[in-house]
This record gives sequence, structure tokens and C-alpha cells, in this order.
Amino acid sequence: MEFLVRAARKTESAHRLGVLSGSFHPITRAHIALAEAALETAGLDEVLLVMPRQFPHKAYAGVGLEDRIGLVRDAVAGREGFSVAVSNGGLFVEIARDARGDYGYDAELWFLCGRDAAERIVGWDYGAEGRFAEQLNEFGLLVAERQGRYLPPDEFTVRIRPLPVPGDWNDVSATEIRARITGGRPWAHLVPEPIVAKVSSLYG
Repeated sequence: MEFLVRAARKTESAHRLGVLSGSFHPITRAHIALAEAALETAGLDEVLLVMPRQFPHKAYAGVGLEDRIGLVRDAVAGREGFSVAVSNGGLFVEIARDARGDYGYDAELWFLCGRDAAERIVGWDYGAEGRFAEQLNEFGLLVAERQGRYLPPDEFTVRIRPLPVPGDWNDVSATEIRARITGGRPWAHLVPEPIVAKVSSLYG
């Protein structure tokens, strides 16, 4: 795992790490709100915003990896508890194992996502029945409401938990930002203020 930003460790005891993995095309204020909620209300020690070098189901298009991860780095600059990295893995389990090389095998890992992403993750075809349940031995999911609340299968409720996020972020998405830029509509209020100029340059 290649780090661009590394948060200071608060303790040498077992680390509670939140992992926010995505395409960040571009990073939005909703992403930041999700990460902040994990630190403030879920009691995690650190949030790692990570992008895979290669996605398992799609390629980078338009704005490339280096520019996108640069936007993520700039968006969290100066925020306590935030780290930014690029992973050699693409699937959650691959990213989790990559992270454990830096955080140790006693670290507690929680991936952060919204309701829509949780449905895709749990319903993904992992090639064999029960394989996703095995992955939940390595990490858990903290799921924020997004156009509704996610209700996990009963057998997963210990490892898939709700994450309350203050504010209404339902309509804030990277897709919406790109559509607004293309359509000439206001968009700057949907991205972190430090990256407005750079997003305009890359996407405008």
C-alpha cells in the first residue's frame, strides 16, 4: 500500500480503522461527512481513504488515478485522523489484507459505505456460496443511509452495522457533480472547498 497522507497514531494498542474505498470521481462533501461520522460517532481511530490501482469491474476513464487521488489528498489536508493511500488490491478483502500489512493483524477494520453500495457488496458474485460471510471475519461494514436504510441479512447483523451521518447527503454524488459541470449548473458547493479550483480545471 502506498500512502500519500498518514495520520498520526494516537495509541500503540489495537487500532480501529475505517476504510473508505471508492473511485472518487471526484471526491464529494458526502465522502468527507461519512468519514467524519466514522471518527466522531463510531469511535474509530482513523479513516483511510483508499483507491485501488485497478478496479475489478471497470477501468479508470476521463480523469485518471493520479489526479483523483491528488484531489482526495488535497480535500483532507490538515484534517486529523485522515489517511490517504493507493492499494494494490481492488476487492474489499484484497484492500483489507493490503492494509493489514501496515496496520497489523490485530487491527479492527471497518469499511464505510452507503446503503446502495452495501447492497452491491453483499449481493456481489464472489464465485462461491459463503465466501462473503468468510470475508466478514476480516472486516465489517458501517453503512450510512442513502435513499433509505440498509437492512442486512440476519446472519450479518453483527458485522454490518448502521452508521448515523448528520445532515442530508442523499443528492450529493460524484455522478451529480459531473452532470452539473457538463450542464453548466452550480456544483462547487458539493465538493470540499479546497479542491473547487482543481475540480474545475480537471472536469470543466
